[in-house]
Amino acid sequence: MLEGVIFRGRGGFYDVRVGQERYRCTLRGRLRYQDQDILVGDQVRVRVLRTGEGVIEEVLPRKSKLIRPAVANVDQAVVVVGLAEPSPDLALLDRLLVMAEAEGLKKVICLNKADLVTEAEADLLRRMYVAAGYRTLVTSAKSRRGIEDLRQLLAGQVNVFAGPSGAGKSSLLNALQPGLRLKTEEVSTKIGRGRHTTRHVELLDLDGGGMVADTPGFSQLRLPDIPRENLGCFFPEMDAYQGRCRFTSCLHSREPDCAVRAAVSRREIARSRYDHYLEFLEELTTRERSF
Repeated sequence: MLEGVIFRGRGGFYDVRVGQERYRCTLRGRLRYQDQDILVGDQVRVRVLRTGEGVIEEVLPRKSKLIRPAVANVDQAVVVVGLAEPSPDLALLDRLLVMAEAEGLKKVICLNKADLVTEAEADLLRRMYVAAGYRTLVTSAKSRRGIEDLRQLLAGQVNVFAGPSGAGKSSLLNALQPGLRLKTEEVSTKIGRGRHTTRHVELLDLDGGGMVADTPGFSQLRLPDIPRENLGCFFPEMDAYQGRCRFTSCLHSREPDCAVRAAVSRREIARSRYDHYLEFLEELTTRERSF
């Protein structure tokens, strides 16, 4: 049998890359009836039937798994947020960063559509997330700003592009590699957000090395199942203050002598990031109490 990676799945068929060869595969009978999801990015063992066709006999253990977007064995999350049209949804951005942190992924933030805002507006957000500890790029598919820097960060990695519809993920990928010709659409003026132009997850080869998963956009995301007392560890700028609070079990909410709250008051931690932390903390608390 041969080992390869699923790069596309649709209608019960899975396209598997084995070296330079491609195989259109079905699942072995027992895999169809097992309670196991088969994801793009899965490493699999394939039995070749004939030229270009095969059967997936086994799914190998995963090193990571994302639920939404549904993709396995990713190394790096590229979180794309538009600076305008629509306005940036920083709460969703921070949720995506928590999700990536929970999966142990490298993280890159793309503040996209820089051609639609002033330099000062773009730099304000860039500096905020750089200070929080994230690799942050300001990009524009139209002007090609930041494209070469992004290309270098993608090389040698299995990447996932994630973010809301209309953020410009497909446009960025087209700018990186024009031959992809991914479908794009304008943001709807009626609903104030982009239409979903990517309908399924697919791993795409990049000429500069590495692969990228073009994924459907979305506007909501459930936080991962993490204990609420550990949430601060998923915010790098807050994790830096671990052990400095009066109480070792500090939730950085109402407790006295909290080093994180003091850092917020000194503007060492961005207020918006802290507000999102409190929002997520309440969400996790409510979830824990419901069990």
